[in-house]
Amino acid sequence: MHPLTHTTLVGNWATLLLATNKSGEIDYKRMGDEIDILIASSPCGIYSNGTAGEFYTQNEDEFIKTSELLAEKCSAASIPFQIGVSHMSPQISLNRLQAVKYLTPGAVQVILPDWFPVTMEEAIIFLQRMEEVADGIPIVLYNPPHAKKILSPHDWMYLKKHIPSLIGVKVFDGNRNPEWYKQIREKVQGLSVFIPGHNLASGILSGAHGAYSNIACLNPFAAQKWYEQIITNKDMALELEERIHLFMDKLITPFIVKEHFSNHACDRFMALVGKWADIGNHLRWPYRSIPEEYVINVREKGCHIIPEFFK
Repeated sequence: MHPLTHTTLVGNWATLLLATNKSGEIDYKRMGDEIDILIASSPCGIYSNGTAGEFYTQNEDEFIKTSELLAEKCSAASIPFQIGVSHMSPQISLNRLQAVKYLTPGAVQVILPDWFPVTMEEAIIFLQRMEEVADGIPIVLYNPPHAKKILSPHDWMYLKKHIPSLIGVKVFDGNRNPEWYKQIREKVQGLSVFIPGHNLASGILSGAHGAYSNIACLNPFAAQKWYEQIITNKDMALELEERIHLFMDKLITPFIVKEHFSNHACDRFMALVGKWADIGNHLRWPYRSIPEEYVINVREKGCHIIPEFFK
């Protein structure tokens, strides 16, 4: 697979969710079936071992098997793929990168060391070592809102000066904050900026480049069609985005705000609601899963709000 660049890293990327049984063990046969469906949706790319892929729960054998499975299937189908080598421990992140770089992903995703906040100097020390070991494989920095060290657009460019192979960032856009997007347009060069999936239309039209999409968890086919619509009919795409926000605000966000479920519990729950893959309901220990009893109600109401995602 050819390395990605900041200009080719664009669009709707689907996430690989772990297929698990009731005890939280990974079922690789069902996960392989899931990858086949994701490939059939013709996404801009597929990535593994993000938050929704529960990278922090995997032992190293599980990490390698998951990475190999994705690489084998995507390479055969000529679908770009990225492997998340993230871990809270920088040593484990480095070991994961060394273990899978032979799979030649288009890029690897990393987080900054996450037990104690790093300084910018320490972030550079970490990323320079990762760049050296990656040996030509580009790096994407995943900096979610719950990270210990939150970076600004100015910080991204500072890192880019020291880490030439850094091609992209995966970040929160402040809920479509106009001032944030103004900084992107004015300050950010040589980096592909990826934002939350439910903001994809307004985000791309404001200066972002794509999303590692939570909406693809609901329906990867509809998510890709929406991205293509952004290019061909921005007004329809923006109208659909408003209804996607209504769906999220009414039917998904309350699980986080009121019931204190995790974001990745919602990603898995949306896959059950979308009914496109048999991945199971169970997050890995110790995180709570949203009970399946809520699926039918959310599916029925979702069909009325965003029927495009329930065809």
